[in-house]
Amino acid sequence: LPREQNSSAAAQILAEVTKTMQEYPVAFRGARILTGEEEGAYGWITTNYLLDSFTKYSPRAHGWLHPEAASVLGALDLGGASTQISFVPEGTERNWDEASTFTLYGFNYTIYTHSYLCYGQDEMLRRLAKELVAVRGDLGGTRVDHPCYPRGYTETISLSAFRASPCTNRSDPRLALRDRKVTLEGRGNASACLAAIKKLFNFSACGQSQDCSFDGVYQPPVRGHFIAFSAFYYNFKFLNLTKGQSLGTARETIQHFCTRSWQDLSSSYPAESPGRLPKYCANANYILTLLLDAYKFNESSWKDISFQMKAGSADVGWTLGYMLNLTNMIPAEAPLWAKGHLPSLWAAAIAFIILTLASGLAALLLSFW
Repeated sequence: LPREQNSSAAAQILAEVTKTMQEYPVAFRGARILTGEEEGAYGWITTNYLLDSFTKYSPRAHGWLHPEAASVLGALDLGGASTQISFVPEGTERNWDEASTFTLYGFNYTIYTHSYLCYGQDEMLRRLAKELVAVRGDLGGTRVDHPCYPRGYTETISLSAFRASPCTNRSDPRLALRDRKVTLEGRGNASACLAAIKKLFNFSACGQSQDCSFDGVYQPPVRGHFIAFSAFYYNFKFLNLTKGQSLGTARETIQHFCTRSWQDLSSSYPAESPGRLPKYCANANYILTLLLDAYKFNESSWKDISFQMKAGSADVGWTLGYMLNLTNMIPAEAPLWAKGHLPSLWAAAIAFIILTLASGLAALLLSFW
């Protein structure tokens, strides 16, 4: 969030990066901060490039084929400060502001992509803590219930920490941002946790519109298969929810996990970081709220989401897509037509070569004999 918080500080940091990189023997072309929409679009390119969704070679047709538009994958990215959704919507009847256009392998793609600043995992947890403290701020107490933390777990925070992020550094009459310390006490209440997280979204801004996610942001209906990576994957992997479980199973698993005590969790997962372990309940409920209430996946389309971090041996993320686009490794033109041979013809050719070499060697030995 450096550019959002202080543009001059961001420019100074980039200047220092440029100065340092120019001291090394590399062809440095400059540095800049990507927009959230660029991050989402490049993650979409990476996803479809790694999973061969842009174009496929057909031996039967002896040429390259373009998959149907519905076969192009959507991308869901969840980072620390922001989250992005990118996909090819059905139809082009509306010109939305969140559109990105690419020409890849001879085909034009217009994708919907939007980035929600302050809705990343870390900022969500910070905003949640602020809201919980703000509700009790008028009481002047130093102990605040946290429904998402496990029973028996406590965390002491300083109110001045809320000034560290532009997502929480706002004037709030309920909260005096002094250096007073507050202790968050876990209650392990799954339903209260989900309710508290839903309050972080402004769903009422959409009114009755179905083409709206939250905060009044336009979004066409989700379509096709989606790959959910980054924090989407890591949280659901910990809860063993990356193998295509039903939505009902996911809800039951998360609810059961949220009711476990800190003593139970810390003894069951001794290798897990004590800083991450108490936050999985809030993270998982946040993911459910984001996917179901905000992006409007439902019981049927839930099965179209795959939670994964790798495609083949490569990580899914925005960096590969940025590199591919920057270096034009995905050409705008369609792939050149190439004539291939059937496997049986290759086998016959190799067999003929081997027999020819064997016959020649035999004739050479006979001549010496």
